[in-house]
Amino acid sequence: MTIDEVIADIESLQGVLALRPQPGDGTPEIAWGDSFFYYAPDGVIPQTQPFATIITKDYPDDAGSRLGRPGAFRVNVAAGSSQFHRWTGHEPRDLPAAPIDPVDDVVLAHPVYGELGWLCVTNPGPHAGESLLELVRSAHAAARARHERRDSL
Repeated sequence: MTIDEVIADIESLQGVLALRPQPGDGTPEIAWGDSFFYYAPDGVIPQTQPFATIITKDYPDDAGSRLGRPGAFRVNVAAGSSQFHRWTGHEPRDLPAAPIDPVDDVVLAHPVYGELGWLCVTNPGPHAGESLLELVRSAHAAARARHERRDSL
């Protein structure tokens, strides 16, 4: 899967607002080239975390995926406790240490936000690509449900 294919699949979900920071748009330089996906049917950035992100470079506190490799990217998904346990066999708060070497095309606990129930796939491909899209759809549905609950209050 290419990064553009992943972005297109996520953007095809109903009510998705995609933020793709670029030079000159007022966003921090470190976020340029990355993508952030929210459930926001009104097109307004919600005061919540995105349900999925795509990062294209290492961040200061998150270099374990070694995204400096040519063409490397990582899709991060707010999977929630149930999906997290299904994929890792652990509760988010009971995470074992993250792998030292990057592992591509495998669903893993997010190296920084795993304790919050986030999963990730670096360089999704034939092994984990469809599973990743299922996780994204599930995270989208959860974000939509939260949005609808807030609107009904």
